[in-house]
Amino acid sequence: MKIVVNTRLLLKNKMEGIGVHAFNVLKRITINHPQDQFLFVFDRKYNEEFVFSSNVTPVVIYPQARHPILYYWWFEYSIARILNQVKPSVFYSPDGFLSLNTEVPSVPVIHDLNYEHYPKDLPKTESWYYRHFSPLFAAKAKRILTVSEFSKQDIIQQYYVDADKIDVVYNGADDRYKPIAENEKKEIRNKYTHGEEYFLYVSALHPRKNVKRLLEAFDKVKESSNLPIKLVLVGPHYFKNSEMESVYEKMKYKSDVVFTGRLNVEELSKVMGAAYGLVYVSYFEGFGIPLIEAMQCDIPVIASNITSIPEIAKDAALIVDPFSIDSISSGMLELLKNEALRQKLVENGRQRRLFFSWDKTADLTWQAIEKSIS
Repeated sequence: MKIVVNTRLLLKNKMEGIGVHAFNVLKRITINHPQDQFLFVFDRKYNEEFVFSSNVTPVVIYPQARHPILYYWWFEYSIARILNQVKPSVFYSPDGFLSLNTEVPSVPVIHDLNYEHYPKDLPKTESWYYRHFSPLFAAKAKRILTVSEFSKQDIIQQYYVDADKIDVVYNGADDRYKPIAENEKKEIRNKYTHGEEYFLYVSALHPRKNVKRLLEAFDKVKESSNLPIKLVLVGPHYFKNSEMESVYEKMKYKSDVVFTGRLNVEELSKVMGAAYGLVYVSYFEGFGIPLIEAMQCDIPVIASNITSIPEIAKDAALIVDPFSIDSISSGMLELLKNEALRQKLVENGRQRRLFFSWDKTADLTWQAIEKSIS
């Protein structure tokens, strides 16, 4: 087979959830299927580490697709031209965007439909692009991959897609996320929190990640407990999050909040491994990779009770209401005061994490690609 792949989100040291998914799946399927040819299409200069094997041919086409107008041009003209020239067996797109200007069978990964439920969380042009084109992409797709049963049902309900056309393929987590020794934990705490324990948040600082309420809940925990605990937030700003910034400025205990920005996997896996607990209280998620990363590090999890999160976490998380500051703060206090609960969540996480692996993700992705051709 000849497969053209949209690889515009493979960015050295800048990959978020979709980029991480693309990296792990593409690395495996290209190496596992040496008889097939892959054309990786980038929108800027690429790093050689993304050319995973000899059957991968990288190409750069312009313009750089980082704005809705440029999304349109890149997919409807630049990608369409490549597809119509190469005439591949399939076009695979890990970020869910397709070209409507080609007859090549196409397989997008639609991770979630947050923009349909919370359109105001995105800039107006981004929101319009997603909501206008995503139903068209879903209709055009030969098959659709998504990362949870929740997202599958959402796609069916929002876009009236036949259930048989959608394959659920769970994400995995990097093997570098694993328990670390006590001396390493101490080094990390000394580096980031002056030696104190900390709750951890990992993700882009996007409105739907609910950082605003997390900050308010943490302030409440500090005020009611006076315990020497800090909050570490790892991730870049994603669009403008003025509500979060306003809450932060008003916090009584903002000196106990640490923003690290983006960290590479080597460093983040250690920061995760040294955390007291992960607090993951997004109000909309298609999957939530940090949940599995925390479980692999033997770190207990506090997580939201809505969208895909209960499906992924099961009994390996203390479930809270993401819209309730009291519920989030109560969960954090419970974890601080109840060591038996903390250990139970860690043990449940050890069992739950066995259900997820990038090898399994890649195998199921390949099966879906083969189905799209047959």
